[in-house]
Amino acid sequence: MNDKPDFLTENPDGSVAITLRSGRVLTMREPTVGDQLATKGSNEEREIALVGNLCTMAPDEVRSLSLRDYRRVQAALMGFQD
Repeated sequence: MNDKPDFLTENPDGSVAITLRSGRVLTMREPTVGDQLATKGSNEEREIALVGNLCTMAPDEVRSLSLRDYRRVQAALMGFQD
């Protein structure tokens, strides 16, 4: 993850720590091809399911994030596409 924002920290195992605005820290593991294939539904539903799986969160927990915090989570997810 090059030029990552200050709210993202790459861990030695390749996962990413995401500091939310509340100070809560989520850990997102790197997605696998299987993670990508396992999600179904609309693009939005697939992303919520993927984020939940990678961060060990229920989909309703992901949906309850503020939009600004969710944007941080999306930035972490996009960072794995480097």
